[in-house]
Amino acid sequence: MTLRFLSWDYNNPLKLKRIYWAYRYLTKGVAQCQASKSATENSSIGIGHNDAQPKDVQMKSVEVYRWKPGENPQMQTYKIDLRHCGPMVLDILIKIKNEVDQTLTFRRSCREGICGSCAMNINGLNTLACTCKIDKNLSQPLRIYPLPHMYVVRDLVPDLSQFYEQYRSIRPWLQRKNNKTEITGSAQYLQHPADREVLDGLYECILCCCCQASCPSYWWNSDRYLGPAILMQAYRWVIDSRDEATEERLNQLRDPYKIYRCHTIMNCTNTCPKGLNPAKAIVKLKQLLAGYSKKPKPKFNPSKLEDDVNLK
Repeated sequence: MTLRFLSWDYNNPLKLKRIYWAYRYLTKGVAQCQASKSATENSSIGIGHNDAQPKDVQMKSVEVYRWKPGENPQMQTYKIDLRHCGPMVLDILIKIKNEVDQTLTFRRSCREGICGSCAMNINGLNTLACTCKIDKNLSQPLRIYPLPHMYVVRDLVPDLSQFYEQYRSIRPWLQRKNNKTEITGSAQYLQHPADREVLDGLYECILCCCCQASCPSYWWNSDRYLGPAILMQAYRWVIDSRDEATEERLNQLRDPYKIYRCHTIMNCTNTCPKGLNPAKAIVKLKQLLAGYSKKPKPKFNPSKLEDDVNLK
């Protein structure tokens, strides 16, 4: 581009200054136009890319109860891809704990339905997280709460102090009367197979507290009513053919609240993750207390040595 002026007066500083700034303005404008033209020529309109997730992604919404002392409780939502997670609810909690939120707190141990540590309320049902399968319906969220109507230590951890105190109160161990001829630990207490079968459906209880937390009577009278899990264990020791403290155990339960707050609502039986029937055990315990039935005599004398008894 050429700049033309009618007259050139190199002795006029003002005119030279105007020429200088006019030249800079024009050259700058030309450079911008050329850059814009180059960018336009090098650009083209094409098909855009979208970062949508692959069709096989299985994102599950998990809503978890969160609370710690000094704060208000809340439900926190996590998104977990089920393709990279185990099939059980405990697997999804461990994945959240390890990969998403390390502050999430819950109990767990065996992962095989044996210890009862991971008991919690999952989609409205008290059960074990390690044996509860994840619902594959992605449109429905997975909701996880601590066991209901119990004090919470943090997040999904309930306070089981009172539960264990009640369990201790029934003296859950074998009691024998003092016998000078019987040396404790010197021999095995004998039990006939038929007497042993009576304990089936009782000894399998893992004290997970699922039935306790599902019982309305225990909700309102937990300070005095022992609850289904404790009463089933009480019956387990009362009916054991090797135990000799039957009357003492029954007399301990003769109380308007300890056992008679049970109204056979059957929530305990419906929710038991081991498939046990605490309500049935409580009914049998009531029959013993009422004198309707009596504990059968053992078929073997438990204090005898194995060599002294014909096991056939």
